[in-house]
Amino acid sequence: MAKSLRSKWKRKMRAEKRKKNAPKELSRLKSILKVNSDVLMKDVQEVATVVAPRQRQEKTQCVVNDENDDMKMETDTKRNKKTLLDQHGQYPIWMNQRQRKRLKAKREKGRGKSKAKAAKGLAW
Repeated sequence: MAKSLRSKWKRKMRAEKRKKNAPKELSRLKSILKVNSDVLMKDVQEVATVVAPRQRQEKTQCVVNDENDDMKMETDTKRNKKTLLDQHGQYPIWMNQRQRKRLKAKREKGRGKSKAKAAKGLAW
């Protein structure tokens, strides 16, 4: 069964909502546990911790030429325009599995053409 775009979007939004509401949930949990003074806060800190969300950024560098005073951005990831693979053989994160499979099949098909065997002739 294929994964629909709608279900992927719903999953993504639920994850973002969880990240946004995590600090509020933790503070609510702590306030509830303060009412019940039987539980030590040290135990709670081991169980529930708030983790800051990771930011997905590509590393960039600015190159300055003294002659032209032009700013150029260089990204660390080098990507092949034809196959869309980076230097590690990974596809971009926005590409879905069907597109990846299609491009891989196209690459494999092209590789097979170069090593075609010559037909054997009859030996008389």
